[in-house]
Amino acid sequence: MMNDKFLNDLAEVYEYLDLQKNNINKLITYLEDEQLDKLTIIEEFAQKLGLELDSNLRLALVTRLVNLRDDSLVQVLKKLGKKEDEVIALQEKAYCFVRDYWHEKHKNTVEYIKHNNLLTPFYQAIFEGVYKVGLKMSSWQSSWTAHIINGINKELLNMFEGDEKKVFEYLKKHKLFDLGHNNIEADRSYSALIKEKGEYKSKAYIESFKEQTTAVIDELEEFEEKLIELEDDIYNQKWDYILYIQALIKAFSENKTHLLVERWADVDRAWMKIKAPVQIGHPLEYYEDHFRKAVALEWDIRLTNPHFAQNDHRVNKIKAAFAKIFDKFEKSAKYQNTYDFSLKSLDKVQLYIGRPALFFGAEFNGLFSAQVVPNDEIVSKEEGKKIFAFSDEILQTSRAKPFLKLSREIFGQELLQKDREFLFNETDKWHQVYDISTIGHEYGHILWCDDETETVMNETGNFKNIEEFKATTGGLISFFLDSEDDEKDLEEHVLIDLVKRSVGLIGWMEVDEVQPYYCEGLIHLTGLFEVNILDFENEKLSIDLSSSKIEELKQWYVKTYSDLAQHYLDKKDATLFLEKFAKKEDKYFMPLDSKIKSFVEFYFNRYKEIGQELDKEDKKSNYIK
Repeated sequence: MMNDKFLNDLAEVYEYLDLQKNNINKLITYLEDEQLDKLTIIEEFAQKLGLELDSNLRLALVTRLVNLRDDSLVQVLKKLGKKEDEVIALQEKAYCFVRDYWHEKHKNTVEYIKHNNLLTPFYQAIFEGVYKVGLKMSSWQSSWTAHIINGINKELLNMFEGDEKKVFEYLKKHKLFDLGHNNIEADRSYSALIKEKGEYKSKAYIESFKEQTTAVIDELEEFEEKLIELEDDIYNQKWDYILYIQALIKAFSENKTHLLVERWADVDRAWMKIKAPVQIGHPLEYYEDHFRKAVALEWDIRLTNPHFAQNDHRVNKIKAAFAKIFDKFEKSAKYQNTYDFSLKSLDKVQLYIGRPALFFGAEFNGLFSAQVVPNDEIVSKEEGKKIFAFSDEILQTSRAKPFLKLSREIFGQELLQKDREFLFNETDKWHQVYDISTIGHEYGHILWCDDETETVMNETGNFKNIEEFKATTGGLISFFLDSEDDEKDLEEHVLIDLVKRSVGLIGWMEVDEVQPYYCEGLIHLTGLFEVNILDFENEKLSIDLSSSKIEELKQWYVKTYSDLAQHYLDKKDATLFLEKFAKKEDKYFMPLDSKIKSFVEFYFNRYKEIGQELDKEDKKSNYIK
């Protein structure tokens, strides 16, 4: 009976979060309906930045506050003629405004749970503890970004006149990467470089950010003490949570850089034992830091949808496609070991479908739509992985997004109408497409990798820049090679989603931390143009999704993905694969194919020119039935 009440309470919290997000999304509706008197928060935001409001800035600030993305804001600031250092300063001010706004929302969530006596005292304490630690993580984020991303990394690039290859050689030569398991160079770091007497030294966070790290540790200790006094009568995971928090304290307190990866592996091990629907997220990903892959300051609660039932639907289709591709390769013990490693990881996956409840730190710079973690393959070999998918949140966000003039110009009304009718009226089928494209993507990360793949393939720093393509295509291949026909009716919508995503990723060209997704888009575009699903003439993109073209595209994906799988099995440097599709020109990768390149340049210029302009010719009311 107690468990029923808990699940009902969980459903109420989930509903509260849904309602809160709907209320925040109303800022977009006010913008679309030109109810500018209801956008006082955006006026405050502009004042905080010392900027004059116009329609472009208004949309960029709404996007920054509601969807946590700052690429639109950066483009607006560049259009206003702001220099690089001014843009960085304004990005930081914007981060602080967004942080404070969401902190208030999170505080309300914690108070709502306590005031209505929802869940149990133990889980109330988890929400409160995560919130208090989160405040400290968020205040640390600013100095982390200033020191690592805008400080050391820019210094290193200037030192070698923008030559990234030389930066990597320098870091390697001076042993400035953290050491991982078995004292080999790790694929990530939990430290920062500090300059002493003209030389860089690697120092653990407790030394490089002493004040901020100590504040986090103190709050974690308070959190631990609170949980010790309470009991988890529902899932009996009290000591799993406590051991996890103790592992975090130990990892944040570690000052020997060669022990950091092992300490954080212990955090991941402890975390993998927690299987309750209230999941705490800790520093796991490392996209922001291109050079040393310093792990970002993630901290959150992910809440599982109480109506979600575990199923093996997608993983079984992934496994079937994985076997079909692998069977084409020559047999060797080395290949078999990698294949078996991936297969065992797939078998140990815990899947959580839900939404973010509280989030802090780096997550005010963008929330993931799904995530597969931990990235430590030694831990995954022992414990498996967790996949988190925020499908309800993404659907809600997608429906709230404003219609943009750029979308109409590039994709045409016919394709947009089809896509919007699907988005607003086919909820169950939309979730199925999300399962293929997004949950499939997370499973796709697991394939063709063992415990040393990333380190070996990242010699020149481009592993992530092909890994995102590998992940998405893993999900697509499970759809394209599916011998069952239970998803056949979704084909057109999967392809529309792919086209829109591949083109849309061009807009991220100048956003360093999402460069892997931009590169992924360039590889997808190569396939779409090669089979003439996309063509670009006279500044106009034409789209042909006829069945014969789709069949050609499937063949392109099977061939390209097989080549990529071979590349991973041979553990060749990632740059060698990426350079088949794109090469770096100045700061950014550009497609090798001249037609695709001209389209990428055209789209990005239009994105800069009209990317923040609303489409006044179509309305959501045309689709909401």
